[in-house]
Amino acid sequence: MACPFFMPTIKLDDGGWQHPSRLPLGAGWNGRCSAPGYEDAEPTDQELHELCNLGYAVTCPRLPRERTCDAVRFSIARDQGNRLHFHVVCESGHAPASHSMLEYDVIGSEWISAHPDVRIQKMAECYLQSCLLRRIQPASTGHMSKASPSPTPCPTL
Repeated sequence: MACPFFMPTIKLDDGGWQHPSRLPLGAGWNGRCSAPGYEDAEPTDQELHELCNLGYAVTCPRLPRERTCDAVRFSIARDQGNRLHFHVVCESGHAPASHSMLEYDVIGSEWISAHPDVRIQKMAECYLQSCLLRRIQPASTGHMSKASPSPTPCPTL
């Protein structure tokens, strides 16, 4: 679950997470804060690792007291090859606060249905990118490459 105020920008291919594919957005991301009054604030590396990418950031000094949710969770509801259907669950107090479905056309490279909240849609696009990369990359053999790929930007809206 990512923080609902996190705006991911660049995929962190070497962010130091033990299992990055298990993170809420399918990888670790660098980004900016979009909390009211702190728009475009750059989180520290520690905040990215402990708060922004994981949600439930109650220790974050920028987290608004009044908010509709504490974290956003994504999952693939159905993979039809050329169409992907996503569950989006916003949680508050570790319980579902809202739920929506998104649909993406893989062949046409376009969203059939998108989320009305720009922040959550941006996270969905990053989650989608991680999902599509897993489709084309072979399973890891447990060996890390010494070459570090350049950062991957999150798709733009």
